[in-house]
Amino acid sequence: MPDPTKILIVDDEPDICYFLTFNLSRKGYLTSFSNSLSDAAKKIEKDSPSILLLDNHLPDGKGVDFASAIIHKNPHLKIIMITAHDSPEDRARAYNNGISYFLPKPFTIDAINQAVDQLIKEEQ
Repeated sequence: MPDPTKILIVDDEPDICYFLTFNLSRKGYLTSFSNSLSDAAKKIEKDSPSILLLDNHLPDGKGVDFASAIIHKNPHLKIIMITAHDSPEDRARAYNNGISYFLPKPFTIDAINQAVDQLIKEEQ
């Protein structure tokens, strides 16, 4: 039996972290969450997740800038950006920085599941 996929959720809104953790854990994923980029960097180094659900506006910086640096260090990591800031410029910058999916808030759990499932399928 393969190891469960590890997913790290990075968002400064605790309700979003709990919602995603609960729903993704029910699907058998190993989930953890962080409320800052600095904590996320430590968890990525320690736990080596496969997928990162990343907000763009966090207390200690922009997720899109973090994505570029963290992908450089962890090329296996796939990132789904979840953000309330959804403009063509935001999307272009996200994709140019290595983000696999861009989901605007408010999102549905179905949209999250589809993006996660697609990333896992691409890895197989």
